[in-house]
Amino acid sequence: MRKIPRLFQMIGIILLIYFSFIVLFDYLLDQVIPSSLLRMYMFFIIAGVVAVFTFTEGSTEELLAPIMEMMENPEKRKVRNAVLTVMPILVGAYLYSQMVPSVEAPVELRSIHPAPPSSVKLFGKRYNLQTLVNPLRKYEKDDPEKFRELVREGARVYIENCHICHGDKLDGQGLYAVRLNPTPLNFRDVGTIAQLQESYLFWRISTGGPGLPDEAAPWISSMPVWQDFLTEEEIWQVILFLYDYTGHRPRTWEE
Repeated sequence: MRKIPRLFQMIGIILLIYFSFIVLFDYLLDQVIPSSLLRMYMFFIIAGVVAVFTFTEGSTEELLAPIMEMMENPEKRKVRNAVLTVMPILVGAYLYSQMVPSVEAPVELRSIHPAPPSSVKLFGKRYNLQTLVNPLRKYEKDDPEKFRELVREGARVYIENCHICHGDKLDGQGLYAVRLNPTPLNFRDVGTIAQLQESYLFWRISTGGPGLPDEAAPWISSMPVWQDFLTEEEIWQVILFLYDYTGHRPRTWEE
């Protein structure tokens, strides 16, 4: 049985992983995966697969053998000319498709802070978001020492889970921010969390991008459903940290 060239093995593995993502999210999980997030995943996956297939000098030579054969063998002239003609056309068509103006409504028409539902089920419980308050906020006056400890815990949770997108300084300039559309919120801006109640942040963090209502369409937020990864108390602690670090005060329902 003829061995499949390593170049085609590598391409096959990358395509298999790509379509596995599509099948997993679209058909099994029934969730929309943002294209920016998919591109980010595939970038790291491709880099990892290439690193494995070029681990040694011999494996690199074997990987490039079909390309070198096509470029150097006079008998492959027709194939070489066809590839060198078709490839620029495909690349140009892709770039054109990415740059051509879209007939869709501009992103700016999306509601950045969509209205929350009156009630929502989170962590197996039903919450009334119109009256919900941060249960840890009371320690700011009742027990300042414990409050500072809760803020520190919130900082730990943020650094472990959130800073890669929202940034070390909570300015929306995390490592992955440039690959996301829309970019993560700048919590230091007075137009973001300073205008919101803590219950709103609890809802948005817990439900992530998939929890956005219709008015926030298109659903291109890359934020995960954090109630699947964090505890209820950890989310409230993160919220304490967000307001403490930025110096903002959360709005209250009386306001």
